[in-house]
Amino acid sequence: MSKLLIVDDEFRIRELIKKYAIFEGHSVFEAENGAIAVKMCKEQEFDLIIMDIMMPELDGFSASKEIRKSSDTPIIMLSALGEEYDRIHGFEIGVDDYVVKPFSPKELIMRVNAVLKRTNQTGNNEKDRFIYKGLCVDFSARTVEIDSERINMTPKEYDLFFFMVKNKGLALSRETLISKVWGYDFFGDDRTLDTHIKLLRKSLKDYSGLIVTLRGVGYRFETN
Repeated sequence: MSKLLIVDDEFRIRELIKKYAIFEGHSVFEAENGAIAVKMCKEQEFDLIIMDIMMPELDGFSASKEIRKSSDTPIIMLSALGEEYDRIHGFEIGVDDYVVKPFSPKELIMRVNAVLKRTNQTGNNEKDRFIYKGLCVDFSARTVEIDSERINMTPKEYDLFFFMVKNKGLALSRETLISKVWGYDFFGDDRTLDTHIKLLRKSLKDYSGLIVTLRGVGYRFETN
C-alpha cells in the first residue's frame, strides 16, 4: 500500500482521485492548498504527491519547490495550463509527471502506479564513478560535480543523465530513453524528453556539448 497526498482546492476533484486511488489499494491523505501540503510533508512522509497548480494561499509550483528542499517524493502536477513554459517550470523544480485537466482518473492512477513502480525500482546504483576532465559523476551517491562544484539537478535529470553516461558512446533512440528512464508504461510524449534534455544541458554548463543530438534517432553521450 502506497501513501498518497492529494493537493487540490476543489473538493470534488480530491474525492474523484481519492475514490480511484483507494480502489487501487492506496492510502490517501488530502490538502486543500499548497501551504497545508508543505506543512503535512514536514510532519510525515508520502510515497507520491498529486499537486494542482492553481490554488489559494500557495500555488502548486511554490509548494513543490518548498517540498523539494527536503524531500525527493515523486510529484505529479495537475494543470489546466498547457503552455510549454509551465511544463518546463514544473520539471525545473523537480516535478516527475504532468497531467492536464480535464483528465481521465483512470489514466491518472495508471501514471501514479507507473511512477511508484519506477521509484521502487531505483536504489541499486552502480558503486563507481565516471570522471571526464572537470566532470565527476558518482552513481552511488547520486551526485554530479563540475570543477569540484556540486550541480543541483532534479531527480529525473539525474536518472536521465546517469543512464546516458552508463551507455556512453551508444546511440540512444528516443523510445529507448523514454522506456528506460520513464518506463514502458509512461503516458507522456516526446516533448517531455526534449524538455529534460534542454534542462540537463543547462545544468551541465560547459559540458552541455557532451550530449549530442542524433537527428531522427535520439541522443548520445560522448566524450570524444
